[in-house]
Amino acid sequence: MVIELSVELLGLLFGVAILAGFIDAIAGGGGLITIPALMWAGLSPTAALATNKLQACGGSFSASLYFVRKGMVKLADMKLAIACAFIGSALGTIAVQQIDADILRLLLPFLILAIGGYFLFSKSISENDKHQLVTPTAFAFTAALGVGVYDGFFGPGTGSFFALAFVSLAGFGLAKATAHAKLLNFSTNIASLIFFALGGQVLWTLGVIMLAGQTIGATLGAKLVVTKGTRLIRPLVVLMSILMSVKLLADQYPTWL
Repeated sequence: MVIELSVELLGLLFGVAILAGFIDAIAGGGGLITIPALMWAGLSPTAALATNKLQACGGSFSASLYFVRKGMVKLADMKLAIACAFIGSALGTIAVQQIDADILRLLLPFLILAIGGYFLFSKSISENDKHQLVTPTAFAFTAALGVGVYDGFFGPGTGSFFALAFVSLAGFGLAKATAHAKLLNFSTNIASLIFFALGGQVLWTLGVIMLAGQTIGATLGAKLVVTKGTRLIRPLVVLMSILMSVKLLADQYPTWL
């Protein structure tokens, strides 16, 4: 598709990407900001989703790189989970072209709201690691693969689902869970981007400019995760869960809100 990319529009979307990258690195939900902005700019829903995946890769990569450099993530321990998340996202991207997602759209707002409630009320969430319930291999073939399929199939709240899995199944502290969630989210973003690109849906010029903004915002957000930890992450996860739920409900039932 062709849209007019004025300097003013590109500058505005660059700023939107910075904000989205900052929030996404801390609590997830950056797509809640960027996808409506892209559609407002004139992109079709499919093109908005595809271009969003491109710019999201910048944010998830820069945040992941920062966490790896700070020693919060050990890549050697995550290879299988990364591969499973990638494969899951690829499968989900293929499946969404064949399967009606209406049921998932109905359930998703309540699932995301439940995640927010878990992070708000659970006493087990802290900076410290807890006893893990599953082995890394089991985690890769269940949580990483399953959330990967979801991200390719639908997408909103993927970072929150990954963080919840790391906290509840792997026993990670919240900051560590957030760092590992961002790494797997980068893997799922890349997989989806490949399939969207093969379909010719990505607006590359706009996506690359927003990718630069996402990179800046995500790096700043990742630094706060390292320095502020649970004090910052927990309330933002709860807030973004509420906002995502309201946004999804408003899209489905515009007369309610």
